[in-house]
Amino acid sequence: MEQEAKITHLKAQLQTFLDQLDQLDPSKTSIEDIDHLLDIIEKMESALHEKTN
Repeated sequence: MEQEAKITHLKAQLQTFLDQLDQLDPSKTSIEDIDHLLDIIEKMESALHEKTN
């Protein structure tokens, strides 16, 4: 059950991340901000890939 709660929490955090991403104003977002967000996504992908293999 604990694992299920963690996954539910992770899904909620990812949804929050996506909501915030949707609200970004491209004209006020720097290249560094975008690079940072891409790094976060790549790290999440790598961690998920490690867990599923």
